[in-house]
Amino acid sequence: MGEQAEQRGGGTSEQPVTQLNPSAELPQLSTAELDLLRQTGQRWTEALRGRRSILTTLPVDPGLGRYRSPPSPTRFGRFVPVELFQPAEPNELVATPPAVTPESVPGRVLTRLRRAVLGPPLTSAAVVHERMRKLVALPVLSSDLLSSVAYGPEAMLTVLALAGSASLGLSLPVAAALVVLMIVVGVSYRQIIPAYPHGAGSYVVASDNLGSRLGLTAAAGLMIDYVLTVAVSVASGIHAITSALPHFSPWAVPMGLVAIVVLLAGNLRGLRTAGNIFAAPTYLFVVAIVVLVVVGLAQAAGRGFAPVSPPAVPATQEIGVLLILLAFSSGATSMTGIEAISNAVPAFRPPEGRNGRTTLTWMISLLVVMFVGLILLIHLDGVVPRSDQTVLSQLVRQTFPTGPWYALIQGATALILLLAANTAFNGFPRLLFFVARDGYAPRRFLHLGDRLAFSNGMIALAVAAAILLVAFQGHTESLIPLFAVGVFLAITLSQTGMVVHWRRRRGPHWRKRLWLNALGAALSGVVLLTAATTKFTEGAWVVVVAVPVLIGLGWRVRRHYDTVNAQLAPHPGRIDATHPVHPPPTGILERPAPPGAESGPRPESGSRPGAESGPRPGDGAETGEEAETEETPQEIWHFVVVPVERLNLAALRALAYAVSIGQPVLAVHISPDEDEADRFRRQWDTWGDHLRLEVIVSPYRAIVAPLARYLEALHASRPELTLTVVLPEIVVRQWWHRLLHSNVPRRLRQALRQRPGIVVTTVPIHVPQPEVTGMSGVQEPDPSR
Repeated sequence: MGEQAEQRGGGTSEQPVTQLNPSAELPQLSTAELDLLRQTGQRWTEALRGRRSILTTLPVDPGLGRYRSPPSPTRFGRFVPVELFQPAEPNELVATPPAVTPESVPGRVLTRLRRAVLGPPLTSAAVVHERMRKLVALPVLSSDLLSSVAYGPEAMLTVLALAGSASLGLSLPVAAALVVLMIVVGVSYRQIIPAYPHGAGSYVVASDNLGSRLGLTAAAGLMIDYVLTVAVSVASGIHAITSALPHFSPWAVPMGLVAIVVLLAGNLRGLRTAGNIFAAPTYLFVVAIVVLVVVGLAQAAGRGFAPVSPPAVPATQEIGVLLILLAFSSGATSMTGIEAISNAVPAFRPPEGRNGRTTLTWMISLLVVMFVGLILLIHLDGVVPRSDQTVLSQLVRQTFPTGPWYALIQGATALILLLAANTAFNGFPRLLFFVARDGYAPRRFLHLGDRLAFSNGMIALAVAAAILLVAFQGHTESLIPLFAVGVFLAITLSQTGMVVHWRRRRGPHWRKRLWLNALGAALSGVVLLTAATTKFTEGAWVVVVAVPVLIGLGWRVRRHYDTVNAQLAPHPGRIDATHPVHPPPTGILERPAPPGAESGPRPESGSRPGAESGPRPGDGAETGEEAETEETPQEIWHFVVVPVERLNLAALRALAYAVSIGQPVLAVHISPDEDEADRFRRQWDTWGDHLRLEVIVSPYRAIVAPLARYLEALHASRPELTLTVVLPEIVVRQWWHRLLHSNVPRRLRQALRQRPGIVVTTVPIHVPQPEVTGMSGVQEPDPSR
């Protein structure tokens, strides 16, 4: 299921990176399926028994480009083929921007609104140019990690403060342990990039080395992490604003929802555009924190680095190992987003792996410098957590008691906290892409939107984060316990997976790398267990419950897709050669063909067989629409078109049904790019090329609009034809199964319903209800697909 999987693993040498290409929605056939398709084609040859010419002699020119006279007007005006479709290779057309614009008024309005907000659509070929250079990738992919220093140290101090003011001195050794964890995990992810250069980080590492179940567990943890990243970042940013402007506190939740919508719109504009928008605030925040630390340490140096006594804090708990571990796990939230770069290696410009590792090194270095600097400054200035003001806000007020610096630094902090969610808007859709590629998530998450962004994944992330923000009323301290569990579940599994990886591969220095990953797995495992147990009743139970739920949903989705794949696999025995295709009625080939058509005789007149010459009253001549006045079978002249997405059993049954009518048949395939078009033509040749095929390359990845306009253009070239469109459609048993499949047949029927002379019929294939089995009943992903 999904596009052909690349070879995973394979050492630490630089490897080519597979791009997340637009044709991933149209997975290629496996070797076994191609063999079955070839056998099916042989049976088709027997069934047709030499009558292929009858089916391939078309009454119209499928290329739409060789008219000797203009065709009849259509509902969208007088059709000019060059305006909507450009000829390319033989039997191939390329849809132009007007061809992908819906005809309906609401559709045009929504399209114009979307383009006004998001910008004009990008072609599939532009995916290469949307990749980021290092200076843009650093702020885009590290905004989550770097911004976490605004609340990570405070989360650690909040736990230590439970034991009173005297325990605040433990912040230094706990912070030192956290720095070790940051460096170990950062170096480990730096090793993951060359070993797994195709992205998806923890999910791919765990799946490859620990099995698909633990891989899906890592994916579930990462999904929760990304959703919480958006909710926590937005909540923290709004809290920074309300700390400086307390009268805005009642509007915290609505402000957070507006921020999520703005982030969604910015990221839907595409990776490169979003990077240019969100890069400056991240660099501004880094400069602001560095200035704060340098000035604060300089002031401390003036008094001989003597720590200021913190305010008295009453102790509510005794100091102990459990409390220290809890502070360690709370402070570890400063590492959220550390896996973002390893997940998005294909988003870098070549050489992707090298640029990814360099950017990751910069990111970890900045994190350690800012985290250590803030911890030292908090210790030296005697700052303690307060309910009405963040620790960072207190530091800025003490360091810059006058002047504009407080407003500037708080503004930069609020901005980076809000934009830190941008990292999740890059990581979450890419993770869903890989999960959907393996069949554990709906295939709609494979789709690239108008701006070459995974728009469906981004919308799902925004909706989930908004629900979480409203449910917790924007309280950051309530969300952080959930935060640590999800992120460190994925980190622990990725570290453990790399231990297995080095034991299997045993490349240069593999023992050193193995022990490094083992240390990272142990430390992150401590954080995971501590957060899950100590914060269970405070909200961490949500993650503990949500992870198995997501895993169960993933396995059910995969089981359904496995059932569908088995049902749709080509089967040569289902083409019965004992019932040959009969020729069409006598004289079908002598009927008029369009002027200049490649096949069929030249017309002697433009009249319909059995109809009087000249327009009849009420036949639509004035409106440009063909009247539907057929009363007898002799007046109906069929031409059958079958849209084919993938050569599986559903498509073959639709083609067989169309051929059984005994009229000329044209197959049409919509491809998002030239590579997919060439791949489908090879599959068509493997089947046997029994029917005429026209490929339409839709570089803007639209399907319904260009297909509907092409079908109307075919009918406009010969209005006397009754164009019969045969649609293959998968019929499922459960309502939620419909969410896992394309709704293109329904949308195409709606688009063609108002067009005279076009008849739409559906050839259903019913998918049986899969048997209820355990996870062992789901097959592992086929590495050849």
